[in-house]
Amino acid sequence: MLAAMSTAAPRPSPQATAASRVRGDACPGTLRLHEADDGALARVRVPGGVLTAPQARALAEAAGRLGDGEVHLTSRGNVQLRGLREACGAELAELLDAAGLLPSYAHERVRNVVASPLSGLDGRGSRDVRSWLTELDAALCASVSATALSGRFLFALDDGRGDVAGLGADVTVRALPGNEAVLAPGSGDEVLYVSGDDAARAALLAAEAFVDVVRDSGARVWRVDELPCGREVLLRAVRDRLAGSGVGFRDGVREAAEGAGPPSPGAVGSALIVHVPLGRLTAAQWREVTEVADGELRLTPWRSVVVPAGTGDPAAALSRLADTGLVTDPGSPWLRVGACIGRPGCARSRADVRADAARTLAAAGRSALPLYWSGCERRCGHPRGGRIDVVAAPGGGYELTAAEPGRPARTALLDDPSDLATALAAITP
Repeated sequence: MLAAMSTAAPRPSPQATAASRVRGDACPGTLRLHEADDGALARVRVPGGVLTAPQARALAEAAGRLGDGEVHLTSRGNVQLRGLREACGAELAELLDAAGLLPSYAHERVRNVVASPLSGLDGRGSRDVRSWLTELDAALCASVSATALSGRFLFALDDGRGDVAGLGADVTVRALPGNEAVLAPGSGDEVLYVSGDDAARAALLAAEAFVDVVRDSGARVWRVDELPCGREVLLRAVRDRLAGSGVGFRDGVREAAEGAGPPSPGAVGSALIVHVPLGRLTAAQWREVTEVADGELRLTPWRSVVVPAGTGDPAAALSRLADTGLVTDPGSPWLRVGACIGRPGCARSRADVRADAARTLAAAGRSALPLYWSGCERRCGHPRGGRIDVVAAPGGGYELTAAEPGRPARTALLDDPSDLATALAAITP
């Protein structure tokens, strides 16, 4: 289990409540459910995406007993349970608590941590960040100040390869050679260098400094880059927090570094990697992944699963997973296609975007840019970086927008998804 038990305030009753969408942060959790068109939705935070086999089985049991039977992966390596029946909140909380998935009821929505999923498994990176992950999660759950963080606030622990450093986290820690780390609050160029031994503590202190700045400014913001008071104010608060806690640091400027990108499906080092089409795992797929896993599995922010390999035959294990419909081929077009939940699960959606994405897969696979299908302009769960946004239009059909850094946006209308190839040709080189 990743986190120590919380030393924060006593837990309230484990009865989930409906989230308010009128004021404040309505981000769902396990104790605060969101009412969707297909039933209630719970978002289970899984720091670093790391699950033990018993925890994975508990999620499957919750999905089967209380929900739609499927496990849905998010763009932060967390899990969503959908189609939950009415008034199941207490039962859900008790089931997940027994599996160690709720180490602190007061912090269950703020345990948003992504970490390099192959760290320690493929020989790359400057250090294995598992110790950072364990330390940060335990410290986060013990911090009274951290309960004021939004459910959207994100930590990223990068082992030096640059895979999660580019995900736009509010606090990023990236390992450097020689037991040093760079601490980056938000997306600005100013960073702080700290010892690798202090990195996890420094990440929490930076988040607590953000809470202080938000409180003192009176602003209602959830993310670091939303602060209206200027970046220097936050950096000064972070420096004060570090110095007051005895954490040494030095100022620096963020250096441009190539990112590793998502891990490709297949066997890598001592791990197997499978991609999950549209992030949705059936009960049979989840069961196979859990059985193949050697004690644990790691969910990634790219809706794939890393399975630390045991002593068996990797090729046979990959074949077994592929037979369930999971993607093991690094050339599969599914790696370039994503979508929000769409109809019928979301009342805002204007189309069944997942069905349309699936039936146009061949055309999407020939695109120069990845595609992300959205049922409305909110584009929930969309990836960062260059892509083609395929957004359902109010009057029917879709609007395509090719968005690439440094280039003007290019748009096209798509009346019929079967004409996707033609529309893509009109807006891509």
